[in-house]
Amino acid sequence: MNVRSQVSMVFHLDKCIGCHTCSIACKNVWTDRKGAEYMWWNNVETKPGTGYPTKWEDQEKYKGGWEKKNGGIRLKSTGKGRIVPNIFHNPSQPSMDDYYEPWTYKYDELFNAPEGPDQPTARPVSMVTGEYINVESGPNWDDDLGGSRQYAENDPNLDALTEDQRQALFSVEQLVFFYFPRICNHCLNPGCVAACPSGALYKRGEDGIVLIDQKKCRGWRSCVAACPYKKTYYNWSTGKSEKCILCFPRLETGQAPACFHSCVGRIRYLGVLLYDADKIQEVANLPDDQLVDAQRSMILDPHDENVIEAARKNGIHESVIESAQASPVYKFVKEWKLALPPHIEYRTLPMLFYVPPLSPVMASLDDTLTSIDKDFFHDVEESRVPLKFLASLLGGGSEGKVLYALKKMKAIRIYRRAMTVGDITMETAQRALKEADCTIEQAEAIYKLTSLCTFDERFVIPPMNREEAIEMMKDPHEHRTNTGFGFVDSPKRSF
Repeated sequence: MNVRSQVSMVFHLDKCIGCHTCSIACKNVWTDRKGAEYMWWNNVETKPGTGYPTKWEDQEKYKGGWEKKNGGIRLKSTGKGRIVPNIFHNPSQPSMDDYYEPWTYKYDELFNAPEGPDQPTARPVSMVTGEYINVESGPNWDDDLGGSRQYAENDPNLDALTEDQRQALFSVEQLVFFYFPRICNHCLNPGCVAACPSGALYKRGEDGIVLIDQKKCRGWRSCVAACPYKKTYYNWSTGKSEKCILCFPRLETGQAPACFHSCVGRIRYLGVLLYDADKIQEVANLPDDQLVDAQRSMILDPHDENVIEAARKNGIHESVIESAQASPVYKFVKEWKLALPPHIEYRTLPMLFYVPPLSPVMASLDDTLTSIDKDFFHDVEESRVPLKFLASLLGGGSEGKVLYALKKMKAIRIYRRAMTVGDITMETAQRALKEADCTIEQAEAIYKLTSLCTFDERFVIPPMNREEAIEMMKDPHEHRTNTGFGFVDSPKRSF
């Protein structure tokens, strides 16, 4: 048993209000530089929708992630025999049009325009070429367009639905959408790391955060093509690749990442998980319908004495073990089985998990009266968002995993309504909890962590103990005096 620690995340989609505060916080901190204008390390998409970059989930087009081949797995985008002919050319890489051409405005034309009969306007100009452009897309172009025939109807996850389900989803009575915030998943089996010819991408041993060494990066862009979530970007100014760093300088000082800290809906949870690294290859090679359970089996019980002993032997600090025991991510993913990984069929084993959203309560209009379903909460099997759609997005195609989570969430709603409003009997509530494989104690714990949690309960940040990792390479006191100011020389273009 090769026990390692991994900083992991949970996003509760039932709580996201689509305010994009997280995106702006990240943008202001990390990607407001030349060459990074089009980068959104954190973005919030509307589902159904095509996302950012456009149709990033279409791996027939982008060739991201891993595929089963000859009894093992290999990268879809590249490999030992394919890297040389494509080293200067990545046919599966998104183009600027798949993202958007970043723009600004010539404000002088607005503020210093001479007096005239018309209201002056500022014309958009490209931040890449400086020329006038017609704005045709953006990072949040399909925001709230849940019924759009141009955007939502092109969501690759709709391929799993029947034609009748697709039509029902876009009808006025059934029309619904939900928000889907995304950052780098800091995967256990990251395709970006495996694809990099120069070894610039690496996964930190002490916390599992995936980073890019800007001094080693040569701008091959293999990482952009290999990441199925398209969360690695190419900086056209420096000639280097960049990606979400999970605000590791903040984590090392005990602070939550910027997007987590600023989240208005309090949908984000962060904690550390202990996992068995020896199982990565075995799990990644399993059939799609077994991947969710297999990934959960990799996550180890931090209270188990054998796991604790193995963790200590592997050099994991006692404080990290204690943080793992209090991790909210462990509860959502392993203990309660509410959170699911996005597109686990890509076999990167993402460590960002999502609690699926419950659809709005169904109502019917009779003459001028609006009435709620007789059971108040409709059956999750009849929800506005089809289970097949959610399963394609979060369950590796397995509807049972999504159904289990939704039924448990619905049962807790019924139980809390019985407790607070009283128009549902406690007998009905307890029966719903039993059918959802949930005890009253567990329901109270889930309710508390979902609705009444404090900042420290949402973010259990393990001490990074960076001095212990650094002392293997240099004197920590010497390192302390020369960090915090970035590069002495700015990164040069690779070629």
